[in-house]
Amino acid sequence: MKKQLILEDGTVFVGEGFGSDAQTTGEVVFNTGMTGYQEILSDPSYCGQIVTLTYPLIGNYGINRDDFESITPAIQGLVVKEHTDYPSNWRSEMPLDDYLKMKNIPGIAGIDTRKLTKIIRQHGTLKGMICGLEENAEEMVAKLKKENLPNDQVRQVSTKTAYPSPGRGNRVVLVDFGLKHGILRELNNRNCDVIVVPYNTTAEEILSLSPDGIMLSNGPGDPKDVPEAIEMIRELLGRLPLFGICLGHQLFALACGANTEKMKFGHRGSNHPVKDLRTGRIAITAQNHGYTVKEESVIATDLEITHIALNDGTIEGLSHKKVAAFTVQYHPEASPGPEDANELFDQFIEMVEAEKQEVVADAKA
Repeated sequence: MKKQLILEDGTVFVGEGFGSDAQTTGEVVFNTGMTGYQEILSDPSYCGQIVTLTYPLIGNYGINRDDFESITPAIQGLVVKEHTDYPSNWRSEMPLDDYLKMKNIPGIAGIDTRKLTKIIRQHGTLKGMICGLEENAEEMVAKLKKENLPNDQVRQVSTKTAYPSPGRGNRVVLVDFGLKHGILRELNNRNCDVIVVPYNTTAEEILSLSPDGIMLSNGPGDPKDVPEAIEMIRELLGRLPLFGICLGHQLFALACGANTEKMKFGHRGSNHPVKDLRTGRIAITAQNHGYTVKEESVIATDLEITHIALNDGTIEGLSHKKVAAFTVQYHPEASPGPEDANELFDQFIEMVEAEKQEVVADAKA
């Protein structure tokens, strides 16, 4: 069945529909990863977005039970050059098309994804719609221009109630702004006793759980749309060690007095080089974000810039000068992507252990 992808600037692509027959609207973005489409589909940070995959052949290893980053996908739609009907991989349990149908996610294939990506790079992310050919393109463009995209994505994807992921090590409260399972897995691998809490949990409620450390997860949208989280982080600073990832990094910056802004087309992919300014080491990282911390806004704060993106010089890491807290804009858990930065979880645990020892020493003094 033929479908069309209509952009708010009037561009129309006609291709073959796959997945769900539903009509969908969202922010059209692109991801440059060569693999990892299953993790991309299930990453809550894509809530409200139609994702274009720049790699030309998608679905060739199917869908398996192990590579999900959430149970319920929040992605609005998928755009590919070509998708595979008959995947070949020993872990494959179903084709991509069947999975999209099951989760009611529409897709469109057979369009010029290179041209689409160039449009986004030139003009920035655009509102778009995947729909049938029966829809009048001019009418849909007018509708897109008037439509306001949702700004409550974090509320949509965050857990509604707290839940444990038990371990016998350090207790970590993980604030869920759109949590990827990879983050939880890395904490579990380090025997952490994790308690996952909703995005709007107060500092008082978090402290009542007697944590040894706080982790701020990734998530979708504009960090300024989550003011309650900014206040919560501000109240916790200096009371417990803190580590933030992606949206958690941006919220931490806002809580410390810095500012954020929307990027032209963001960073989405698994091949982004990041430099650690303290060591000079370069890591190839997985990224998925459309906002960044403004460099000039950091100057008057107690924050130190620790990492930068080599492609465009944007901030990729921050550390607090006075309290035990650091954050990164990229994904050290990867999923998908390289695991160059996985050691950041070890650094967080070391920070937690050091703070606990300091508390014990102060108590004996």
